[in-house]
Amino acid sequence: MPTFIRHPKDFWAGIIFIFFGLAAVIIGQDYQMGTAGRMGPAYFPTILGGMLALIGVACVVRAMMRPGDAIGAFHLKNLLIILLAVALFGVLMRGAGLAPAIVVLVMLSAWASPQFKLLPSVLIAVGLATFSALLFVKLLGLPMPVFGPWLGG
Repeated sequence: MPTFIRHPKDFWAGIIFIFFGLAAVIIGQDYQMGTAGRMGPAYFPTILGGMLALIGVACVVRAMMRPGDAIGAFHLKNLLIILLAVALFGVLMRGAGLAPAIVVLVMLSAWASPQFKLLPSVLIAVGLATFSALLFVKLLGLPMPVFGPWLGG
């Protein structure tokens, strides 16, 4: 890493922000922009992408001025566990229902952490599943099963 980059974490975060911001601006060029009073489909992604790219530039500049820690090890196993949890949530929502899908998502995501403890994770998973079922199904009336056909719901 060059010596003028004093805070590698901020530098790489800024590069990622710039990349996604410019990608949104470039993709938005295929759509009609419109005006501030009558926004077209490209207006929001272009403005938001531009702002994200500017934040990225600020992060890169700040990385050259402020000292910081080096980037730690990249934990590929934990990243794959979390991606698996999100994919399983999508699959389980339809067949098992909202509550079991949330429990699996929370438990797998918690397991990816080095500070994983079973009892707090179970309590959070059950609490979040209960809260989500009450909020989305009962209060908002969204048409999703709390327990799906795989569990006799």
